[in-house]
Amino acid sequence: MRAPEILDRLHEAYGDGVVELDWETPWELLVATILSAQSTDKKVNELTPYLFRKYPDPAAVLATPEEELERDIYQTGFYRQKSQALRGVSAALLEHHDGQVPTSMAELIALPGVARKTANVVLGAAAPGAHAADPEAGIAVDTHVKRLARRLGFTTETDPNKIERDLMRLFPKERWPRASLVIILHGRRVCEAQRPRCADCVLEDLCPSSLAAGCRDKARQAKEMGT
Repeated sequence: MRAPEILDRLHEAYGDGVVELDWETPWELLVATILSAQSTDKKVNELTPYLFRKYPDPAAVLATPEEELERDIYQTGFYRQKSQALRGVSAALLEHHDGQVPTSMAELIALPGVARKTANVVLGAAAPGAHAADPEAGIAVDTHVKRLARRLGFTTETDPNKIERDLMRLFPKERWPRASLVIILHGRRVCEAQRPRCADCVLEDLCPSSLAAGCRDKARQAKEMGT
């Protein structure tokens, strides 16, 4: 099957992958992941050293006037929506979880503004053991995973939840958290949205989109050249 081979090659290229957001605690990862929506990890990482000092816990978020919080996160974009999300999450954590980030999918997605992508990122990176044991856990589908899943022929869906289900059928559960990380890295570094660098891609001979775009199949080219 192509899917396991593709994942093996990506792991060879990127190791186990990494969450490129800077964080030390589950709270910091949750905040950074919320802020990264419609932004870049680089921009979020520029701001979080200050933000994590000022907002070390949910109580600090709620103690700060909303306008001040909006100014602090303005550079990440969509600052009003993100401010509301952070305040909603903070209130829910204090009310239901003693201010701590829960370690189950059901509890994470019950938090205001936390969808499956964010919950899978937080659970997979901050509590991998809980992710492995949770029957509701899955694969984080961000914009890069969505794009590559379609380009690689893993899915024809456009809805992230449906894409996630298709990917979950292709890979064993123990590989789910790291699968999304290496796919994301490949999407950022090689299989870019506007100009995918097929000539530099370790998956080119397995990629239906490369052939459809008229790119040269490396495996076939090597065979023709007798190498």
